[in-house]
Amino acid sequence: MNKLNTHPTAYNDVNSFLQVFLDNVRSALRNDLIGMYLFGSLALGDFNPSRSDIDVLVVTRGVLPDNIIEDLKTMHSRLYESGLEWATKLEGAYIPIRAMRVYNQTGPACPLVNKKEFLVARPEAHWVLNRHILYTHGVVITGPPLQTIIDPVQPKQLQQAVLTLLNNNWTPWMYNPDLFNGIGYQPFVVLTMCRSLYTLKNGDVASKLRSAEWVLANSDKRWVTLIKQAIAWTYGDKSGNIEQTQEFIRYTLKEAGLIKEN
Repeated sequence: MNKLNTHPTAYNDVNSFLQVFLDNVRSALRNDLIGMYLFGSLALGDFNPSRSDIDVLVVTRGVLPDNIIEDLKTMHSRLYESGLEWATKLEGAYIPIRAMRVYNQTGPACPLVNKKEFLVARPEAHWVLNRHILYTHGVVITGPPLQTIIDPVQPKQLQQAVLTLLNNNWTPWMYNPDLFNGIGYQPFVVLTMCRSLYTLKNGDVASKLRSAEWVLANSDKRWVTLIKQAIAWTYGDKSGNIEQTQEFIRYTLKEAGLIKEN
């Protein structure tokens, strides 16, 4: 039996929620649970309770049948409505162990969670980046060591994943300001562009905060105010300049070689 890590983070309230979440996942998955792991800011050391989410990977024994997926959906809805703070800031995926070793864009569809949203779909290319974070910094709550179920991700794979995400996911944001309407979307976009620039240049993945600090030190100074506002943003704050954020997306795409200078 895998040893349970009852204090996976430095935050007692987060640890308490993760124990509740694990108990619920065990109840829903039963023998299908292989392991549970943290990635994102909790793994990279830049977690901020006033702005960060909890990023969780659940590894399952195989592709989940429809009845188990329905149980998970019900469980997540119940947690979201429970009033537990971190239930509203939970993101992650349920991925079968055979699909963990390397990212495959044609791999099996699996349950994905983004706060209140629950869907079944193939994980997108950002799971190349997530695998790297898990392999290098992932926190085991329960389950086998991550290095035994994930292969190392090479720098060129990380850079190609960023190019794919920029090209497929972020181009529409340059033209449609309505896409920024969600809470925290605007600062999230700014910091995601910073991480993209960092990875393209360095072939590695850093936290959004460290990526932003790197961009501040190494890129065009016209973005300083925009980036500093994104770094300082917390829940309840107003969004920053959307028009300038769209310009920053265009700048990032130009730096990536995906669009040409006018």
